[in-house]
Amino acid sequence: MAGAKSEVIYLGDKDLNRNRNNRDQSPERQIKILFFDLTHYNRTTQFLLCCAGVFALYLVYGYMQELIFTLDGFRPYGWYLTLVQFAYYTVFGYIERSLERTTVPRCIPMKTYALLAFLTLGTMGLSNSSVGYLNYPTQVIFKCCKLIPVLVGSVLIQGKKHGPMDFFAAFAMCLGLILFTLADSQMQPDFNSFGVFLISMALLCDAAIGNVQEKAMREHRAPNNEVVIFSYGIGFVYLAVIMLLSGHLVQGVVFCAQYPMKTYGYAFLFSLTGYLGIQIVLTLVRTSGAPLAATVTTARKAVTIALSFVFFSKPFTIQYLWSGLIVVFGIYLNVYSKRSKLTFADLGRMATTVYRRITRLPTKDGSKTSLLEV
Repeated sequence: MAGAKSEVIYLGDKDLNRNRNNRDQSPERQIKILFFDLTHYNRTTQFLLCCAGVFALYLVYGYMQELIFTLDGFRPYGWYLTLVQFAYYTVFGYIERSLERTTVPRCIPMKTYALLAFLTLGTMGLSNSSVGYLNYPTQVIFKCCKLIPVLVGSVLIQGKKHGPMDFFAAFAMCLGLILFTLADSQMQPDFNSFGVFLISMALLCDAAIGNVQEKAMREHRAPNNEVVIFSYGIGFVYLAVIMLLSGHLVQGVVFCAQYPMKTYGYAFLFSLTGYLGIQIVLTLVRTSGAPLAATVTTARKAVTIALSFVFFSKPFTIQYLWSGLIVVFGIYLNVYSKRSKLTFADLGRMATTVYRRITRLPTKDGSKTSLLEV
């Protein structure tokens, strides 16, 4: 029948063996990081290699990002850095797609990519700009609390339902985030609340892009490099036009031309490590699961914060430590919620059981009495 989505194929013994071998070597069963095949390693080795890659790449990513903003006078050019980063990401995605010789046509509609590009621009542009106004550890702490807007976005955009552990985790993150920001405002005499606004808006865009991207990739089954090319490519066009009309593009080109190695060179390493890091995190999610991947990336962020205080001199207070631990506890609750099936109905039943037990206590003669009667 024309247009049928499936067909029956009768195979002989040789065909069955050949089909079985092809299935075992199918891309779905292969574990690859770009062009490196990890399929033949055991699970433990795959996990350790992915962990090493995540730590190495993202520590360099964070170091290079903060190092760029130590350049005197670079603070106003966070958006130009984003433009350069978008260009690098687009080129990296195109190179990867070309080397893989992918001939699959575009899967996701262009109007969806237009929205994704806008949200990607907001996420990365506002995040990069916030480094010029915030203490870098504070910016990382804000990124750790991405669950909060993502939780709200998943409810509003995808209509998802969440358990109580997710909301407890969000509350812990909010509390730790507030305390960390207060500590930063007390320790940094040049603390700028505009940086808090920028990173907060970046998180809102991040919440939206995560849900829109998940929905689009699930419905259209688009490969990662396609999403990278179109999201960052269109975002580059958006930002280039905006900066050209506002005059900031020329200013950014002139400034960076004075320090090409410290701007374009650092930005290349910054973008390359970020792009490779994304690929390894996706592989880690695939091989070890999202909860374990979240644990690894959280540990990486903790090390990034510690190294930021080591490599870049800045005042320190113990309030940074315990408010950061509250955020880590919230992240742990979020990871635990992925394994626990606790619901609000379960909490209600538990509360009812406890209430019944404490209100009906046995007496010495064997009868029961209520606490309210004692």
